[in-house]
Amino acid sequence: MNADSAIRTLLVAAMLVVLPIGIYHRLKSQSTGEKLDRRQEGLFVLATLRPLGAAFWFGVLAWMINPALMAWSSMPVPLALRLLGVGWFFAGCALLVWTFRSLGKNLTDTVVTRKHHTLVMDGPYRWIRHPLYSSAVLVVSAICLITANWFLLATGVAVLSVLIMRTRTEERNLVARFGESYQNYMTRTGRFVPKIAR
Repeated sequence: MNADSAIRTLLVAAMLVVLPIGIYHRLKSQSTGEKLDRRQEGLFVLATLRPLGAAFWFGVLAWMINPALMAWSSMPVPLALRLLGVGWFFAGCALLVWTFRSLGKNLTDTVVTRKHHTLVMDGPYRWIRHPLYSSAVLVVSAICLITANWFLLATGVAVLSVLIMRTRTEERNLVARFGESYQNYMTRTGRFVPKIAR
């Protein structure tokens, strides 16, 4: 097995482990049957995030099935960087699973909080307010390195940019919901990376 095949096999195997965990937590969080008003995300986010995400993930799926399907957008990336991407990917997946476990039924795919939403401040939330997005940055950037593909890089950067923009609305909603508790939490935590003590 050559290096390309080994890297691809590792990515596919990791996806086959992480995807069912994500689906489990998503279904568990939706067990209340509560409807969430996604319009609060704003028209721009609604019109761009999911189509960009679909383009990215369909590209990843095509590459995992047969890299030749995405050869039209391949770019040269040194093998050492691609291998670094594999480690980066596992770190992102570990953070993602930890975040899912910490969120429990608070997990949503939108900026809207649930009726019985609680303010989570344990697990990775002890240090950062949006570890779900931090894990997305790690996973997406790792996939871009592993696949050495400019189309996935472009769509991945676009998805992450919209997610980062969306956090402003999400934080406004959380301040409105939890008031001073969330404001105090914001002062001691970083948005995407831990806050450096002064």
